[in-house]
Amino acid sequence: MPKVISYSLLSLRELLTSAGPFVALALALLGLAYVWLNPNPPKKIVLATGPAQSAYAEFGARYARALKQSGIDVVLLPSEGSSDNLALVSQGKADLGFVQGGSGDVQANLDSGIQSLGSLFVEPVWLFYQASAAARVSKGGTLNALPQLQGLRVNVGTAGSGVPALMDKLFEVNHMDLASQRLSKLEQTPATVAFLNGDIDALVFASAPESPMVQMLLQTPGVRLMDFAQNEAYSRRFAFLAPVTLPRGVVDLAGDVPPQNVHLVASTTTLLARPGVHPAILQLLSQASLKMHGAAGWFNRSHEFPNAANTEYPLAQEAERTIRNGVPLLQRYLPFSWANLVERMWLALGLIVAVLLPLSRIVPPLYQFRIRSRIFRWYAQLRDIESRLGLADAPTEALRRELDLLDAKVQKIAVPLSYTEELYSLRNHIGLVRQKTLKA
Repeated sequence: MPKVISYSLLSLRELLTSAGPFVALALALLGLAYVWLNPNPPKKIVLATGPAQSAYAEFGARYARALKQSGIDVVLLPSEGSSDNLALVSQGKADLGFVQGGSGDVQANLDSGIQSLGSLFVEPVWLFYQASAAARVSKGGTLNALPQLQGLRVNVGTAGSGVPALMDKLFEVNHMDLASQRLSKLEQTPATVAFLNGDIDALVFASAPESPMVQMLLQTPGVRLMDFAQNEAYSRRFAFLAPVTLPRGVVDLAGDVPPQNVHLVASTTTLLARPGVHPAILQLLSQASLKMHGAAGWFNRSHEFPNAANTEYPLAQEAERTIRNGVPLLQRYLPFSWANLVERMWLALGLIVAVLLPLSRIVPPLYQFRIRSRIFRWYAQLRDIESRLGLADAPTEALRRELDLLDAKVQKIAVPLSYTEELYSLRNHIGLVRQKTLKA
């Protein structure tokens, strides 16, 4: 091997040896930061959705497809609806769930650490009724106030959907006696079949307009949608309700469906996450919500959703940042796993660099010490020979042989070229002591 390469490799080896403790400390700190921050999300989560053919089920499938692109499997857990989802999330049986405003006891769940990903869309209260049934209680055959339901057979939604609890509140503010009402709580599909067969006079459920049931009932002959003429008043009485209007012709412009604007009340739906859901999962879901709910719809203009308004639960930091800033810069150009790792580790990396930077200053002196020690350790033996040379009965011949042996060992010392001056200085000093032995 050429001498230049040999010297370079020697210098590199000594440098790596000197920096070894520093590198080991850096790797140990990185490992601790990785364990502490836990930047990689789990590969599977459970999302509580809703009944089959509901808007929740449809959105759940869309979120599953969106997260699958980032390597996350979403297990969709069917449920009865909003109240059921809230119970599943609060009990830890689901990681996330769709929950509409007004579902359950909010105050009781605030202390549990449940977080919201913001308001995703509005769910109007759809109260469909048979025109023939309305003719029995209203001269015009139309309903525009809840007290007109007195005496009619009304299905107020599935028990786990949250709609029955909502309707109880609306009935109460209208001074309606619940005990005297002819109410049922059938599931959505059986209730719709019974409604179309004439076994039920009115059908209530809260759902996004994407629901196939809504789309079908809005265009069914003989079925009308109740106009909540007092929707502004309802929104003032209940903070989780908002007044919305179904514009004329929005369902079918050619068929002019509906034939006039319809006033409705709507609750906002959010995606609630149990405590401990990985921040990267919340970030992914928030980013997916931008694409999924940001388009214009029947009740909103483009980019109105998702938003941070009308949320009954604390807004997750990841959702707040996503709503405010959109998709992070790194995730626009790098795979999610890499971008997420950098984003969650950069602060720890900065702290590690701040700690290690002062410590790195010991590496050059340590490297210099290691190289020079290969030379200076022989000075102790040289000094011992010189001190014995000063004695009266010093065996000069034996001392010369020791010097020759010492010189032979020194000639085998390999040091980087930048330190050869000190090596030759040692050999010169050996020569000076050898001259003293010749004069003795």
